Amino acid sequence: MTLSTRSGKAAGKPRKLKRLSRRDIVALSFMVGIPTLIELLLVWGPTLLSIGLSLTRWNGLELSDLKSAGLDNYRFIAQDYPPFWPAVGHNVLWLLFLGVIGTPLGLLLAVLLDQKIRGSRIYQSIFFIPVMLSMALIGVIWQLFYNRDNGLLNFLLGTAGTPQAVDWFGDSSVNIWAAMIAATWRHAGYVMILYLAGLKGVDPTLKEAASLDGANARQTFFRVVFPAMRPVNIIIVVITIIESLRAFDVVWVINQGKNGLELLSALVIQNLVGEGQVIGVGSALAVILLVISLVPIVWYLIRTFRREDRA
Repeated sequence: MTLSTRSGKAAGKPRKLKRLSRRDIVALSFMVGIPTLIELLLVWGPTLLSIGLSLTRWNGLELSDLKSAGLDNYRFIAQDYPPFWPAVGHNVLWLLFLGVIGTPLGLLLAVLLDQKIRGSRIYQSIFFIPVMLSMALIGVIWQLFYNRDNGLLNFLLGTAGTPQAVDWFGDSSVNIWAAMIAATWRHAGYVMILYLAGLKGVDPTLKEAASLDGANARQTFFRVVFPAMRPVNIIIVVITIIESLRAFDVVWVINQGKNGLELLSALVIQNLVGEGQVIGVGSALAVILLVISLVPIVWYLIRTFRREDRA
């Protein structure tokens, strides 16, 4: 029998699966079961409960007052709830602002810091610091910056303490823009880190080949490097959409999402907590926000699984 024949038989022989010991089964049960249980209790349980409550009329106090409402809460939101459509418009505006200003700014920072300049690590840390801060704290920081009487911005404009001073967070015509700039300060640092990781993963030979073909730095980036970061680009698109939908902390710190800062997430809390709470309406708003949020997530997962199947 030749060596190739013996190796062929060995290759064709089915391998025996290792039998799991009782200790392995217990360890796997803990590693898989406990996270799954936590996910069910803290994520899917409240999600299903919100869907159920969105179909009811309830004051949140006594179960005896719980009554079925069908789709009335959704009809009320779409037709008779004044803050809803302004909030949708603000969320869309938030998305456009992050997509047109915040994300390109993060990309620009990543490209500049990828040039191996002196002190690039220090600059990365400086731009990444806002990402480590909570959005609530960022709202407080920017309140100090935008303060009408003692804020740094009005001081730089020379209007601090005068009647000409702009109330950046109190004026409904400008506060949404001020809040979006505060959110962009954090978003740009997050995008920067993701793009830096993507730039490090691009094959250097692609840049060398483009250089040999006579491409300049700009052409190399937009025609070679940027398309090569397609997986990172998709992730950042999804993150930008989700960030625009989950925007909450900054506007809540400013004025609890009122007076020109209405957002879907703020409307959910307004209806679920505090005086005048309407549990059914708040739950319906939460379900609407969930459905909208699932669209980019499902789109990303479909593209990921298709790419794995092709590979």
